[in-house]
Amino acid sequence: MKRKLVSAAEAVALIRPGDTLTTSGFVGNGVPEHLLAGLEARFLEDGTPGGLSVIFAAGQGDGKERGLNRLGHKGLLKRVIGGHWGLIPKVAALAVKGEIEGWNLPQGVISHMFRDIAAGRPATITPVGLETFVDPRLSGGQVHPGDSPALVELMEIAGKECLAYKLFPIDVALLRGTTADEAGNITMEHEALVLDNLAQAMAVRNSGGVVIVQVERLAAAHTLDPRQVVIPAPLVDAVVLAPPENHMQTYATAYSPAFAQIIRAPAGALPPMALDARKIIARRAAFELPVNGVVNLGIGMPEGVAAVAGEERLLDHLTLTTEPGVVGGQPASGLDFGAAVNTDAIIPQNAQFDFYDGGGLDMACLGMAELDQQGNVNVSRFGPKLAGAGGFINISQNARSLVFAGTLTAGGLQVEVDDGWLQIRSEGRAQKFVAEVQQITFSGARAARLDRPVLYVTERAVFELTPDGVALREIAPGIDAERDVIAHMGFEPIVETVTEMDPRIFRPQPMDLKRDLLHMDLADRITLDQNQERLFINFEKMRLRTPEDLALVRARVEELCQPLSHKVEAIVTYDGFRLEDDIADAYGHLVAELEERFYSKVTRYSGSAFSRMKLARILPGVTDRPHLFRTRTA
Repeated sequence: MKRKLVSAAEAVALIRPGDTLTTSGFVGNGVPEHLLAGLEARFLEDGTPGGLSVIFAAGQGDGKERGLNRLGHKGLLKRVIGGHWGLIPKVAALAVKGEIEGWNLPQGVISHMFRDIAAGRPATITPVGLETFVDPRLSGGQVHPGDSPALVELMEIAGKECLAYKLFPIDVALLRGTTADEAGNITMEHEALVLDNLAQAMAVRNSGGVVIVQVERLAAAHTLDPRQVVIPAPLVDAVVLAPPENHMQTYATAYSPAFAQIIRAPAGALPPMALDARKIIARRAAFELPVNGVVNLGIGMPEGVAAVAGEERLLDHLTLTTEPGVVGGQPASGLDFGAAVNTDAIIPQNAQFDFYDGGGLDMACLGMAELDQQGNVNVSRFGPKLAGAGGFINISQNARSLVFAGTLTAGGLQVEVDDGWLQIRSEGRAQKFVAEVQQITFSGARAARLDRPVLYVTERAVFELTPDGVALREIAPGIDAERDVIAHMGFEPIVETVTEMDPRIFRPQPMDLKRDLLHMDLADRITLDQNQERLFINFEKMRLRTPEDLALVRARVEELCQPLSHKVEAIVTYDGFRLEDDIADAYGHLVAELEERFYSKVTRYSGSAFSRMKLARILPGVTDRPHLFRTRTA
């Protein structure tokens, strides 16, 4: 430890002019503030080290002075590659003006780049970013004006388009943990997230660079639980003991044992939201939550969905996740965003993006700053204002269904809920629904071509992506579609059947949404067509838990089919279906019996590979007859 324990000034003295630097953090979680402060102080004192390149995955800052904002000095930086820029306006301003090179790449791609650099791979190859501004056929992720060598190339593998993100050595890592022992092993027991610390340390170590870790306390050698060690000692070159003011758990919270998962927060620990535009949007989005599904909630407006899900007692019936590695529980918001209480697991950020990129999300709810008539969404660039994409591209491109959340207009919008009716007290000055977005962060054309379900939820109207464009589907009670919605859009939406948003959204009491999402109304789910030739069984988002549930299914099928003199064709939808393991065999026997008695043919659908595999094990004939399909067309 005497060799590795140094002051912040001694640590940043290891950084040479022109080095490539990586830093840990997500918003205000896990940011090595003490090391960044030391680097800033050194540069302001003697102008060194200058010409640095920085690569980071998630936004690291408070939108003001902290985090990577400390590096926003002319001459200190040469090039910055980042996922989310909205919280580092000082650095973003340098890139937009062309005073530094700036590149905005998807957060998950950068997270995987750390791993690929560590492994010595030549590039990170993925479809993530296709048909967005990251695609080299658009801007290739370049932020600064002028021409620069491309960081992203278009390529084809096995007949499919992919993007190749170029890799390079990283010279220095500024990371953060909780405890360092005398050998330099690092644990993170007080941190809310583990992020990419291990992958970043490996990338720098294997690049021949220097790994510096900020901690809050020291321990004797070999006294740390090896299962708690996140960064092993051979990867660590220097350890810096940070004062509490530069080692807050998040930028909003000095320390919460609930964020560290040391205690479980009691129900209601996070207060309910006021009934304003934000809550209205979150409530309507919550109607789309998939029971038993895995959901991602983005930063900003979508954060409110977690609070609504908690208020509606739904958190036990779905898994909320956020991209830095939170699985389960209730995500926090604001400058605490990224942290969560009562989680099931905290995993590395790069592993979370493996799951996301592979299609693991049943639904994502993301922000919506600009939307155009093609269904494209922009959250990343608005003239001189650079927000950055963060994990938005990874998530929106790969989730099975999408809800974009945001107000219809912005800048001065004031709404009021009066006796279940929505009233616009002051209209926003800026249109968010425009003829053409300034930058494509989400490609509506690609989603429509792939038949991806997409909703756009505002405080006064709900829209849906169709093959022909954006269609108006719902309006709030008290709202006139022409006067209050279409008149404030930069394009004409498709208007066919428009219904009223659920009135419970606009009342102060809880909506009893749990009953809606969990209710098993078999009279609606199991029906005969009018010719009594086909039996439709809709098990979408349904959960069978007990033998009594199976008895109800049997009774409903018998009620419909027993009076008939002929067998029927059964068509069964299993999307989002969940079957408890202890009744799985009984369900298989029930299906076999019903097939024998009532069905001439059975066709089954499930978009989940896991569900198809499980059903194939328990349902009769599935393994030898191709009657279990992924979609209605294949």
